[in-house]
Amino acid sequence: MNQPADKTEEMKPTGVSFYEKRKKIFAKGVRGYFDNWRIALVVLTQVIFYGGLWLEWNGRQALLLHLVERKFYIFGVVFWPQDVIYLATLLIVSAYALFLVTAIAGRLFCGYACPQTVYTQLFMWIENWVEGERNQRIKLDKEPMSARKLRIRATKHGLWLLLSLWTGFTLVGYFTPVSELIENVRTNNLGSWEIFWIFFYGGFTYLMAGFMREQVCKYMCPYARFQSVMFDPDTLIITYDPERGEQRGPRKKGVDAKAAGLGDCIDCGLCVQVCPTGIDIRNGLQYECIGCAACIDVCDQVMDKVDLPRGLIRYSTENALARHLTRKEILAHIVRPRILLYTAILVLITGLATWFLAHRIPLKVDIIRDRSTLAREADDGSIENVFTLQIMNTEEQAHRYKVVVDGLDGVKITGTSDVEVPAATLQSFMTVISAPPEAGQKGANPIHFEIVAQENPDIKVREKASFMMP
Repeated sequence: MNQPADKTEEMKPTGVSFYEKRKKIFAKGVRGYFDNWRIALVVLTQVIFYGGLWLEWNGRQALLLHLVERKFYIFGVVFWPQDVIYLATLLIVSAYALFLVTAIAGRLFCGYACPQTVYTQLFMWIENWVEGERNQRIKLDKEPMSARKLRIRATKHGLWLLLSLWTGFTLVGYFTPVSELIENVRTNNLGSWEIFWIFFYGGFTYLMAGFMREQVCKYMCPYARFQSVMFDPDTLIITYDPERGEQRGPRKKGVDAKAAGLGDCIDCGLCVQVCPTGIDIRNGLQYECIGCAACIDVCDQVMDKVDLPRGLIRYSTENALARHLTRKEILAHIVRPRILLYTAILVLITGLATWFLAHRIPLKVDIIRDRSTLAREADDGSIENVFTLQIMNTEEQAHRYKVVVDGLDGVKITGTSDVEVPAATLQSFMTVISAPPEAGQKGANPIHFEIVAQENPDIKVREKASFMMP
């Protein structure tokens, strides 16, 4: 039996890395059809985010999730904590919408509207403006530190930090009225939680969009991991056509590429250079692909230059590549059972939520019977119960409400029977209900309160309560 010559070498431990060493990506800029769409969506989402903060409605901030008052103002609608069902519905609708978009067109959301993609794009625009295009950035990165390099880097990071802090300020401005927030900043009177969230959100924007970038998409984003569950062979994805492209290689003018055994891909590598996650789309579908279509734009430009038809890299499906389907046939395959199911569920939930929201009564009532005195006998022999009514006016106009009670013979309100509640306010008041002793049996007897707005009889709520007989 042969023994190893060096047992030390045999016993030497070996390490296995579970995390790929990061290679810094210098994505090349590209202009084209899909890049124009990406620019438009970046601008649209940020106009909504940064601009929505300054919209006014009825003399207040139009979009305000006021945590201190526990009210959510969405233009003319006021939501209270009791309306959490609408938040749950919004989350369900968002999830099904994402499932539907993914099943149809892959990671379309990631490439055009995901916050990580959007802010990375904004930071890259600043980087390109300050440091120059790809080759200039690579050259600057390899240079030793100098006064020039320090000035350029300081300018870039300074602009990144300003954008990040403004982003954090904007986010907090949706939870604290922006007028109050500005005044608190001016007077150096910001609350601790406001300071925390401005710097926390701003810091993470700076970190993820400035430094981590594709690492977030590759290692941190859960959507990248479970997206494959929603893909099928008829899902639109960014694909490279190997039948047409292979064999890759450069070609000289006047040389018949087909005779030389070459495909349409000239192996210029530009599709890799423009990719924000640094993948080679020619290696097939990869979970790192965020569907931004930058490789399509740059490949189409190369095909134009070498007088070849566009579409070597294109939006297509696995079935389309395998079966050579036409564009019309690809579109026909979009309508399939899972798409119909997602669409039906989405339409149903959205329709029901819209109907309930449109018919939502802007009045909520809680009735609490005084438990310290279950029942008492009045001077006239009648039995009295004391109730506290909490009336919530969810509209942005004051209402005077009339309270009536029924359910027992002779039952009536001997205390306060009407109350005025200011706009978007919760108000409590105590009232006394009396009934003849012979009107009910011993113990709890069901009665009903009806609260009606005097200005609008359609605004009314009927609530059940118990009247105690001794």
